[in-house]
Amino acid sequence: MKSSLVVPAFMLALAATPALAVVGGGDVTFTVKGAGNVVFSHEMHVSDMGQKCRECHPRIFLDSRRSKHVTMKAMGKGKSCGACHNGKKAFSVKGDCAKCHRK
Repeated sequence: MKSSLVVPAFMLALAATPALAVVGGGDVTFTVKGAGNVVFSHEMHVSDMGQKCRECHPRIFLDSRRSKHVTMKAMGKGKSCGACHNGKKAFSVKGDCAKCHRK
């Protein structure tokens, strides 16, 4: 009788595993001299906002090592963060600096 419960319990544990998985990438810190660093949270963008990895990778961001240099001017033209943070899809990169920059 006990052995007949092992397989369903194992299948249930397997099904729950993706829900417990950690979002890949973790936090990425962009170092900004004089304006305060920006911490990008994969957790917030993927889990909380429902974005898919392929929406940014490799189209907008290659990886954290090759995509660390970002300028406000480029973002204003729709590059990097500005691809979504344009005031339509997500809040604009123009305006409230404290939304992203932390001193």
